[in-house]
Amino acid sequence: MGSLQGQNVVVVGGSRGVGRSIVEAAFSEGATVLAVARSAADLKQLSWEHPRVKTLAADATQEATPNAVFAALQPDVLVICAGALAPSAPIPEQSWEDFSANWDMDVKASFLFCKAALQGRLKPGSRVVLISSGAALSGGPPNSGGYSGAKRMQMFLAGHCQKEADQLGLDLRFMALVPMRIMAGTGVGQGGIDGISTYLGISPADFLASMTDVQTPADVGRAVVTLADGKLQGVSFTVSGSGLAAAA
Repeated sequence: MGSLQGQNVVVVGGSRGVGRSIVEAAFSEGATVLAVARSAADLKQLSWEHPRVKTLAADATQEATPNAVFAALQPDVLVICAGALAPSAPIPEQSWEDFSANWDMDVKASFLFCKAALQGRLKPGSRVVLISSGAALSGGPPNSGGYSGAKRMQMFLAGHCQKEADQLGLDLRFMALVPMRIMAGTGVGQGGIDGISTYLGISPADFLASMTDVQTPADVGRAVVTLADGKLQGVSFTVSGSGLAAAA
């Protein structure tokens, strides 16, 4: 019997990349899984390959979306993995819309779902996992706009929401998971690899060769499954090629 047998897992941003790996990991552990994403085409492809995974097309940055998602499947575990591509230009060449893209997507989606959780839309014992990035700890490259700040805010938000939940007497867990290395083969990851390589004046292959201890999307999925049991103490965690650890 899988570790998530009999539990409902909702993955917002679950149609591709890291989010899809989380969907597959949760499903393999026996969970009933709902993948939420904006792209109906990507969700259709996911349904074709995994017909028992439930899907819902929705924009995670809309105020009404958390209620629609929770009506479709009440989660025991809620994972927010929705995210925009980071900018890929020197700061003087970015507009404010470019610079703030990850605040308007990644942070806003996390905020709306965490707010709904704190307003009582999740049942006691539920766990919420926000997928951040190693850029939150390293600062990221200077051509990535507000990406690193947005991903750090997701870590702060998990901590703030845990304190709010404790103060309100809610039996909820909020956690942030930080994949430490950029990952090839994902939309956000590949976009980042191409942008950073161009900025540094090296090839994508050389940039990838310079990285060590790199985790895979499957590693992130397994880390989410581990966090889903709620037994690990703490709010922020990292995952690298060396495995899952408490964030420093």
